[in-house]
Amino acid sequence: MQVSILDQAPILNNSTAKEALEQSIQLAVMAEKLGYTRYWIAEHHNLSGLACSAPEIMLPVIGAKTKSIRIGSGATLLPHYKPYKVAEMFNMLATLFPNRIDLGIGRAPGGDAQSSIALSGNYLENVKNIPKTVQELLHFLYNDYPKNELFSSISASPLPNIPPEPWILGTSIKSAFLAAENGISYAFGQFMSNEDGRQIIQTYKNQFQKKRKQQPKTIVTVSAICAETNEKAEQIAFSSFLWNLQHHKGKTLDFPLKEEAKQQLLNSDEFQQFQKNMIIGDPTFVVHRLYELKNWYEADELMIITITGSYEERTKSYQLIAEEINRKKSYR
Repeated sequence: MQVSILDQAPILNNSTAKEALEQSIQLAVMAEKLGYTRYWIAEHHNLSGLACSAPEIMLPVIGAKTKSIRIGSGATLLPHYKPYKVAEMFNMLATLFPNRIDLGIGRAPGGDAQSSIALSGNYLENVKNIPKTVQELLHFLYNDYPKNELFSSISASPLPNIPPEPWILGTSIKSAFLAAENGISYAFGQFMSNEDGRQIIQTYKNQFQKKRKQQPKTIVTVSAICAETNEKAEQIAFSSFLWNLQHHKGKTLDFPLKEEAKQQLLNSDEFQQFQKNMIIGDPTFVVHRLYELKNWYEADELMIITITGSYEERTKSYQLIAEEINRKKSYR
Protein backbone atom coordinates (compact mmCIF):
# COMPACT_ATOMS: atom_id res chain seq x y z
CA MET A 1 0.00 0.00 0.00
CA GLN A 2 1.36 3.39 -1.00
CA VAL A 3 1.02 5.99 1.75
CA SER A 4 1.99 9.65 1.71
CA ILE A 5 1.94 12.73 3.95
CA LEU A 6 0.01 16.00 3.72
CA ASP A 7 1.50 18.67 5.97
CA GLN A 8 -0.24 21.93 6.91
CA ALA A 9 2.77 23.20 8.90
CA PRO A 10 0.80 23.77 12.13
CA ILE A 11 2.13 26.27 14.66
CA LEU A 12 1.57 24.40 17.89
CA ASN A 13 1.19 25.85 21.38
CA ASN A 14 4.22 27.83 22.59
CA SER A 15 6.01 27.52 19.25
CA THR A 16 6.77 29.92 16.39
CA ALA A 17 6.24 29.90 12.63
CA LYS A 18 9.98 29.33 12.15
CA GLU A 19 9.85 26.28 14.41
CA ALA A 20 6.79 24.99 12.56
CA LEU A 21 8.53 25.27 9.18
CA GLU A 22 11.67 23.63 10.53
CA GLN A 23 9.54 20.78 11.82
CA SER A 24 7.97 20.42 8.38
CA ILE A 25 11.42 20.04 6.82
CA GLN A 26 12.33 17.43 9.42
CA LEU A 27 9.06 15.62 8.78
CA ALA A 28 9.77 15.38 5.06
CA VAL A 29 13.27 14.01 5.70
CA MET A 30 11.84 11.45 8.12
CA ALA A 31 9.06 10.53 5.67
CA GLU A 32 11.64 9.58 3.05
CA LYS A 33 13.52 7.37 5.51
CA LEU A 34 10.30 5.64 6.56
CA GLY A 35 9.30 4.86 2.97
CA TYR A 36 6.43 7.29 2.41
CA THR A 37 5.70 7.80 -1.29
CA ARG A 38 5.34 11.58 -1.32
CA TYR A 39 5.26 14.63 0.91
CA TRP A 40 2.97 17.57 0.12
CA ILE A 41 2.76 20.87 1.96
CA ALA A 42 -0.35 23.05 1.90
CA GLU A 43 -0.87 26.74 1.19
CA HIS A 44 -2.75 28.97 3.65
CA HIS A 45 -3.02 32.73 4.11
CA ASN A 46 -3.48 34.88 7.20
CA LEU A 47 -4.27 31.90 9.44
CA SER A 48 -2.47 32.25 12.76
CA GLY A 49 -2.18 28.50 13.36
CA LEU A 50 -0.61 27.55 10.00
CA ALA A 51 2.85 28.63 8.89
CA CYS A 52 3.12 27.93 5.15
CA SER A 53 1.83 30.57 2.75
CA ALA A 54 4.22 29.63 -0.07
CA PRO A 55 4.81 25.91 -0.80
CA GLU A 56 7.02 26.89 -3.73
CA ILE A 57 9.55 28.32 -1.25
CA MET A 58 9.48 25.33 1.09
CA LEU A 59 9.82 22.72 -1.66
CA PRO A 60 13.36 23.56 -2.85
CA VAL A 61 14.58 23.47 0.75
CA ILE A 62 12.96 20.06 1.27
CA GLY A 63 14.16 18.83 -2.11
CA ALA A 64 17.75 19.71 -1.25
CA LYS A 65 17.55 17.72 1.99
CA THR A 66 15.97 14.60 0.45
CA LYS A 67 16.88 12.33 -2.44
CA SER A 68 13.97 10.29 -3.73
CA ILE A 69 10.61 11.07 -2.10
CA ARG A 70 8.17 12.93 -4.35
CA ILE A 71 7.44 16.43 -3.07
CA GLY A 72 4.72 18.86 -3.99
CA SER A 73 2.05 21.38 -3.10
CA GLY A 74 -1.18 20.27 -1.57
CA ALA A 75 -2.40 22.56 -2.99
CA THR A 76 -1.29 25.60 -4.95
CA LEU A 77 -4.43 27.75 -4.94
CA LEU A 78 -4.74 28.60 -8.62
CA PRO A 79 -7.40 31.36 -8.39
CA HIS A 80 -4.77 33.56 -6.75
CA TYR A 81 -2.17 33.23 -9.52
CA LYS A 82 -1.52 33.39 -13.23
CA PRO A 83 -1.07 29.91 -14.75
CA TYR A 84 2.11 30.96 -16.55
CA LYS A 85 3.89 31.92 -13.33
CA VAL A 86 2.80 28.71 -11.57
CA ALA A 87 4.12 26.68 -14.52
CA GLU A 88 7.45 28.54 -14.43
CA MET A 89 7.88 27.87 -10.70
CA PHE A 90 7.06 24.18 -10.87
CA ASN A 91 8.97 23.60 -14.09
CA MET A 92 11.99 25.07 -12.35
CA LEU A 93 11.45 22.74 -9.39
CA ALA A 94 11.11 19.79 -11.77
CA THR A 95 14.37 20.82 -13.45
CA LEU A 96 16.19 20.92 -10.11
CA PHE A 97 14.59 17.72 -8.77
CA PRO A 98 13.87 15.47 -11.79
CA ASN A 99 10.86 13.16 -11.66
CA ARG A 100 10.05 14.17 -8.07
CA ILE A 101 7.69 17.16 -8.33
CA ASP A 102 3.91 17.13 -7.91
CA LEU A 103 1.75 20.17 -8.54
CA GLY A 104 -1.46 19.93 -6.56
CA ILE A 105 -4.04 22.40 -7.86
CA GLY A 106 -6.79 23.75 -5.63
CA ARG A 107 -9.52 26.35 -5.95
CA ALA A 108 -10.13 27.17 -2.26
CA PRO A 109 -9.23 30.63 -0.91
CA GLY A 110 -6.94 29.23 1.78
CA GLY A 111 -7.77 32.11 4.11
CA ASP A 112 -10.18 34.92 4.84
CA ALA A 113 -11.88 37.25 2.37
CA GLN A 114 -9.48 40.14 2.91
CA SER A 115 -6.39 38.03 2.22
CA SER A 116 -8.05 36.69 -0.94
CA ILE A 117 -8.69 40.22 -2.18
CA ALA A 118 -5.10 41.19 -1.34
CA LEU A 119 -3.79 38.22 -3.29
CA SER A 120 -5.97 38.16 -6.37
CA GLY A 121 -8.60 40.86 -6.40
CA ASN A 122 -11.91 39.33 -7.49
CA TYR A 123 -11.38 35.82 -6.13
CA LEU A 124 -14.90 34.59 -6.95
CA GLU A 125 -14.54 35.63 -10.57
CA ASN A 126 -11.21 33.78 -10.71
CA VAL A 127 -12.89 30.64 -9.34
CA LYS A 128 -15.44 30.78 -12.15
CA ASN A 129 -12.57 30.80 -14.62
CA ILE A 130 -10.84 27.76 -13.09
CA PRO A 131 -11.66 25.37 -16.00
CA LYS A 132 -9.94 27.78 -18.38
CA THR A 133 -6.95 28.52 -16.13
CA VAL A 134 -6.37 24.82 -15.47
CA GLN A 135 -6.21 24.23 -19.23
CA GLU A 136 -3.78 27.14 -19.61
CA LEU A 137 -1.60 25.76 -16.83
CA LEU A 138 -1.49 22.30 -18.41
CA HIS A 139 -0.54 23.71 -21.80
CA PHE A 140 2.36 25.57 -20.17
CA LEU A 141 3.47 22.52 -18.17
CA TYR A 142 3.45 20.24 -21.21
CA ASN A 143 4.60 22.96 -23.63
CA ASP A 144 1.85 22.11 -26.09
CA TYR A 145 -0.14 25.28 -26.64
CA PRO A 146 -2.10 24.95 -29.91
CA LYS A 147 -0.64 26.92 -32.79
CA ASN A 148 -2.04 30.35 -33.54
CA GLU A 149 -3.31 30.81 -29.95
CA LEU A 150 -2.17 33.80 -27.92
CA PHE A 151 0.50 32.02 -25.88
CA SER A 152 1.64 29.47 -28.46
CA SER A 153 4.98 31.23 -29.02
CA ILE A 154 6.13 31.25 -25.38
CA SER A 155 7.26 28.55 -22.97
CA ALA A 156 7.30 28.35 -19.17
CA SER A 157 11.06 27.88 -19.04
CA PRO A 158 13.10 26.12 -17.93
CA LEU A 159 11.47 23.10 -19.52
CA PRO A 160 12.31 19.95 -17.53
CA ASN A 161 12.78 16.57 -19.18
CA ILE A 162 9.90 15.26 -17.07
CA PRO A 163 7.11 17.76 -16.32
CA PRO A 164 5.69 18.12 -12.81
CA GLU A 165 2.79 15.76 -12.26
CA PRO A 166 -0.42 17.83 -11.99
CA TRP A 167 -3.16 16.80 -9.55
CA ILE A 168 -6.56 18.32 -9.00
CA LEU A 169 -7.33 18.43 -5.28
CA GLY A 170 -10.91 18.67 -4.13
CA THR A 171 -13.78 17.59 -1.92
CA SER A 172 -16.70 17.61 -4.35
CA ILE A 173 -18.01 16.27 -7.64
CA LYS A 174 -16.93 19.49 -9.41
CA SER A 175 -13.27 18.84 -8.74
CA ALA A 176 -13.65 15.22 -9.86
CA PHE A 177 -15.15 16.34 -13.19
CA LEU A 178 -12.38 18.92 -13.63
CA ALA A 179 -9.67 16.30 -13.16
CA ALA A 180 -11.45 13.79 -15.40
CA GLU A 181 -12.09 16.25 -18.23
CA ASN A 182 -8.42 17.21 -18.31
CA GLY A 183 -7.18 13.65 -17.99
CA ILE A 184 -5.01 14.23 -14.92
CA SER A 185 -4.70 12.72 -11.45
CA TYR A 186 -7.19 13.41 -8.67
CA ALA A 187 -6.81 13.69 -4.88
CA PHE A 188 -9.96 13.60 -2.77
CA GLY A 189 -9.83 15.31 0.65
CA GLN A 190 -11.86 12.87 2.72
CA PHE A 191 -10.62 14.52 5.93
CA MET A 192 -12.48 17.74 5.17
CA SER A 193 -15.51 16.53 3.23
CA ASN A 194 -18.95 15.23 4.18
CA GLU A 195 -19.71 14.22 0.60
CA ASP A 196 -19.96 10.67 -0.74
CA GLY A 197 -16.29 10.30 -1.56
CA ARG A 198 -16.62 6.83 -3.04
CA GLN A 199 -19.15 8.08 -5.58
CA ILE A 200 -17.01 11.13 -6.33
CA ILE A 201 -13.96 9.00 -7.09
CA GLN A 202 -16.02 6.59 -9.17
CA THR A 203 -17.38 9.52 -11.17
CA TYR A 204 -13.82 10.70 -11.80
CA LYS A 205 -12.84 7.26 -13.06
CA ASN A 206 -15.95 6.87 -15.23
CA GLN A 207 -15.57 10.30 -16.81
CA PHE A 208 -11.79 10.16 -17.22
CA GLN A 209 -10.55 11.26 -20.66
CA LYS A 210 -7.18 10.00 -21.89
CA LYS A 211 -5.62 13.38 -22.61
CA ARG A 212 -2.59 13.70 -20.34
CA LYS A 213 -2.58 10.22 -18.81
CA GLN A 214 -3.70 6.85 -20.12
CA GLN A 215 -5.28 5.79 -16.82
CA PRO A 216 -6.97 7.62 -13.93
CA LYS A 217 -4.94 7.92 -10.72
CA THR A 218 -6.35 8.68 -7.27
CA ILE A 219 -5.30 9.63 -3.77
CA VAL A 220 -7.61 9.77 -0.77
CA THR A 221 -6.43 12.04 2.04
CA VAL A 222 -7.44 11.01 5.56
CA SER A 223 -6.82 12.37 9.04
CA ALA A 224 -5.17 9.93 11.43
CA ILE A 225 -3.59 9.91 14.87
CA CYS A 226 -1.62 6.88 15.96
CA ALA A 227 0.00 6.11 19.32
CA GLU A 228 1.25 3.04 21.17
CA THR A 229 -2.21 2.42 22.67
CA ASN A 230 -5.78 3.33 21.76
CA GLU A 231 -6.14 5.25 25.01
CA LYS A 232 -3.08 7.37 24.36
CA ALA A 233 -4.19 8.05 20.78
CA GLU A 234 -7.59 9.27 22.05
CA GLN A 235 -5.89 11.60 24.53
CA ILE A 236 -3.72 13.02 21.74
CA ALA A 237 -6.81 13.44 19.55
CA PHE A 238 -8.42 15.55 22.25
CA SER A 239 -5.36 17.82 22.28
CA SER A 240 -5.68 18.10 18.51
CA PHE A 241 -9.33 19.06 18.92
CA LEU A 242 -8.36 21.81 21.37
CA TRP A 243 -5.74 23.07 18.92
CA ASN A 244 -8.41 23.32 16.23
CA LEU A 245 -10.71 25.26 18.55
CA GLN A 246 -7.96 27.72 19.39
CA HIS A 247 -6.38 28.35 16.04
CA HIS A 248 -9.22 27.91 13.56
CA LYS A 249 -12.02 29.55 15.54
CA GLY A 250 -10.16 32.15 17.54
CA LYS A 251 -11.24 30.70 20.88
CA THR A 252 -9.08 31.05 23.97
CA LEU A 253 -9.01 28.09 26.33
CA ASP A 254 -7.45 27.97 29.77
CA PHE A 255 -4.89 25.21 30.40
CA PRO A 256 -5.09 22.87 32.12
CA LEU A 257 -8.79 22.44 31.50
CA LYS A 258 -11.00 21.75 34.50
CA GLU A 259 -12.46 18.26 34.44
CA GLU A 260 -16.01 19.57 33.99
CA ALA A 261 -14.98 21.61 30.94
CA LYS A 262 -13.07 18.66 29.50
CA GLN A 263 -16.07 16.35 29.84
CA GLN A 264 -18.31 18.95 28.27
CA LEU A 265 -16.04 19.18 25.25
CA LEU A 266 -15.64 15.42 25.02
CA ASN A 267 -19.40 14.96 24.95
CA SER A 268 -20.06 17.81 22.53
CA ASP A 269 -21.48 17.20 19.05
CA GLU A 270 -18.51 19.09 17.67
CA PHE A 271 -15.99 16.68 19.19
CA GLN A 272 -18.01 13.67 18.04
CA GLN A 273 -17.96 15.00 14.47
CA PHE A 274 -14.23 15.71 14.80
CA GLN A 275 -13.62 12.08 15.79
CA LYS A 276 -15.89 10.76 13.05
CA ASN A 277 -13.66 12.21 10.34
CA MET A 278 -10.47 10.69 11.81
CA ILE A 279 -8.75 7.36 12.34
CA ILE A 280 -7.58 7.23 15.97
CA GLY A 281 -5.88 4.29 17.63
CA ASP A 282 -2.86 2.04 18.01
CA PRO A 283 -0.80 0.95 14.96
CA THR A 284 -2.75 -2.27 14.36
CA PHE A 285 -6.11 -0.49 14.38
CA VAL A 286 -5.02 2.52 12.34
CA VAL A 287 -3.32 0.51 9.58
CA HIS A 288 -6.24 -1.92 9.41
CA ARG A 289 -8.59 1.03 8.87
CA LEU A 290 -6.27 2.51 6.25
CA TYR A 291 -6.39 -0.75 4.27
CA GLU A 292 -10.18 -0.80 4.63
CA LEU A 293 -10.45 2.78 3.33
CA LYS A 294 -8.13 2.12 0.41
CA ASN A 295 -10.24 -0.87 -0.61
CA TRP A 296 -13.53 0.98 -0.02
CA TYR A 297 -12.51 3.90 -2.22
CA GLU A 298 -10.57 1.69 -4.64
CA ALA A 299 -7.85 4.34 -4.40
CA ASP A 300 -4.33 4.00 -5.73
CA GLU A 301 -2.84 5.67 -2.67
CA LEU A 302 -3.68 7.12 0.73
CA MET A 303 -2.34 10.39 2.09
CA ILE A 304 -2.32 11.08 5.83
CA ILE A 305 -2.66 14.39 7.60
CA THR A 306 -1.82 14.44 11.31
CA ILE A 307 -2.00 17.39 13.70
CA THR A 308 -1.27 16.72 17.34
CA GLY A 309 -0.54 18.77 20.46
CA SER A 310 3.22 18.36 20.04
CA TYR A 311 5.62 17.81 17.15
CA GLU A 312 6.96 14.70 18.87
CA GLU A 313 3.49 13.12 18.92
CA ARG A 314 2.98 13.93 15.25
CA THR A 315 6.34 12.44 14.27
CA LYS A 316 5.68 9.34 16.38
CA SER A 317 2.28 8.85 14.77
CA TYR A 318 3.75 8.79 11.26
CA GLN A 319 6.56 6.53 12.41
CA LEU A 320 4.24 3.97 14.01
CA ILE A 321 2.01 3.86 10.92
CA ALA A 322 4.95 3.34 8.55
CA GLU A 323 6.48 0.61 10.72
CA GLU A 324 3.17 -1.25 10.96
CA ILE A 325 2.62 -1.08 7.19
CA ASN A 326 6.12 -2.41 6.60
CA ARG A 327 5.52 -5.17 9.15
CA LYS A 328 2.33 -6.23 7.37
CA LYS A 329 4.12 -6.22 4.01
CA SER A 330 6.82 -8.52 5.35
CA TYR A 331 4.19 -11.13 6.24
CA ARG A 332 2.52 -11.10 2.83
